[in-house]
Amino acid sequence: MAATKVSLKLLIDTKGDRVLFAEAGKDFVDFLFHILSLPVGTVVRLLSKESMVGCLGGLYGSIENLSETYIQPNQTKDSVLMPKSPHSAPEVPLLLPHEGESSSSSSSSTRALYKCVNHISNGYGSPYQQCCGYAADDPRAVCPSCNNLMHTQLKYVAAPPAVTTTDQARTTSSGEGGYVKGVVTYMVMDDLVVKPMSTISSITLLNSFNVKELGALEEKVVDVTMDEGVKLLKFSLQSKAVLTDVFLGKKQLA
Repeated sequence: MAATKVSLKLLIDTKGDRVLFAEAGKDFVDFLFHILSLPVGTVVRLLSKESMVGCLGGLYGSIENLSETYIQPNQTKDSVLMPKSPHSAPEVPLLLPHEGESSSSSSSSTRALYKCVNHISNGYGSPYQQCCGYAADDPRAVCPSCNNLMHTQLKYVAAPPAVTTTDQARTTSSGEGGYVKGVVTYMVMDDLVVKPMSTISSITLLNSFNVKELGALEEKVVDVTMDEGVKLLKFSLQSKAVLTDVFLGKKQLA
């Protein structure tokens, strides 16, 4: 089962009151990469439309308030408001609330299929036997066999969670799920740029940050839970100093 909490080691410049970078394992990097696969509707819902910067919150709210009368019969508002991620890597840490629940509910609500009243055959040789071979996603469709409306909804049966060929190959070859390999320690910059960790790159970075006093540097291990996960998502859309804003409280959520 995917973790609901991961650890992160921060290197903090106490004099400048900023996070220089973080040492992270594959679990945290997998979570950051997973953010890029989230549909826009999911991002707006997770962050709450009232606090969204720009117009997306208003657009989301207008769809919420729109009567179903104006929606195409083969569509639902949930397909936009609570969309299912097009790609899901196995074993990504669950650091965003209710994401999985909305995906499953959306999946079932958007798969509405309809049959005609004669869908069940009355026996071999019945004139309605061919009706069994037809289904429609619009209740106004007409059965090509008996010319009745196909407005009787079929019961949807969800398939077990599928593992894509790509995910299966990744898991089989490395023995791990997620996006990146776990044998490497990763460096995550304050602006969420990710690169493999190395001693040489760390020394070079300290020079580029113009750190004069090594004694002012402090290591701090923090836990990343769902609360921090939502903040990371929020600040990634607003800030160039995400780790500083989330873990040092430099900026309040809008």
